Amino acid sequence: MIYEQPKCLPAGDRYLLIEFGNEMNLDLNFTAQGLASAAAEAKVKGVIETAPCFASLLVHYEPTLIGYDDVVREFSRLLGSLGSSDDIELESRLFYLPTLYLDPWTKACVEDYCAKIARKVPDPELLVQQNGLKDTNHLVRLHSSSEYWVASLGFWPGLPFLMALDPRARLTAPKYNPPRTDTPEGAVGLGGAANSIYPVATPGGYQIFARTPVPIWDPTGKRPAFEGSLCLFRPGDRIKFVPVSREEYDDAEVAVKEGCYDYTIVEYQKFAVRNYNNWVSKVGGANNARVST
Repeated sequence: MIYEQPKCLPAGDRYLLIEFGNEMNLDLNFTAQGLASAAAEAKVKGVIETAPCFASLLVHYEPTLIGYDDVVREFSRLLGSLGSSDDIELESRLFYLPTLYLDPWTKACVEDYCAKIARKVPDPELLVQQNGLKDTNHLVRLHSSSEYWVASLGFWPGLPFLMALDPRARLTAPKYNPPRTDTPEGAVGLGGAANSIYPVATPGGYQIFARTPVPIWDPTGKRPAFEGSLCLFRPGDRIKFVPVSREEYDDAEVAVKEGCYDYTIVEYQKFAVRNYNNWVSKVGGANNARVST
C-alpha cells in the first residue's frame, strides 16, 4: 500500500520517521532518497542526518536547535518541492564485486545449521524451488544478471539492503526460522525480496548462496575506496555481482590481505528515475514489485 499522504511519526525525542507506504517499492525508496538528498542540499538547521529505507526516511535532529513540529514542516516543504518520483535524479556509484556462487563457506554454514539447530532445504535449492528456477546454475545466471540498488544500510553497520534493478531478476525467499547463530563475512543472502551482503561474521536469517572476498566494512576507515567512511556503500549506490572461479576468489582474498586490492568502481553518475522507469517498461517487468518481507 502506498499512502496518499506520507505519515510523520515521532521516533524518540530526536528522531522523525516519515513513512511513504508499507510495501517494498523502488519508487518509494527513490522518493526517500530524493528527500534525503534535498535535505542535505537545504542544510536545515538542527538536522544532523537522514537515513532512507525501502519505504521510509528517518530524520535525526537536535531538539535544542529545532523542534519536532518545525522538522515536520521543513520536510513536508522539501517533499512538496520534489514533484513526481520520475523527476528525481540521484548521485550513484556502481561497484563490481567478485563473487563466488555456491561457495564452500556458506554451504558449510548451512550444513552446520542443519546438524545443530534445524533441518532445512539447502539455501540455493530452496531459492530454486521458491522461484520456479531450473537448477542452481539458473539461480547463479539470474542473480548475477542484474545491478542491485542500495536502498539502505542497516541491521549491522555497513550491511546494504539491496533490490535487483532488473525486475526479471527479482527473487524472493522466506527467512530462517529460527535464525542462524553465525554467517560468514562476505556472504550474499536473500530474505523476503531484499538481498544483502554480510559485512562481518554475524548471526542472520537470510538464505545464503554466495560469498565475496572483498571488505564492505572497514573500522579503520583507511581504505581509499571507502573515502574516509567505515562503510563502502551509500544509499543510491549500485552493485554488480561478478561470478568468479575459486582461483580468482583466492587471488582477490590474497590481494585484500596484502593491502593491494583495487576495487572496481564506476564513479558518481546521475541515476535518472524517469530513464530507469522507461527502461523497465520496455523490458516488460513491473517496477513496483509488491512483495512482503
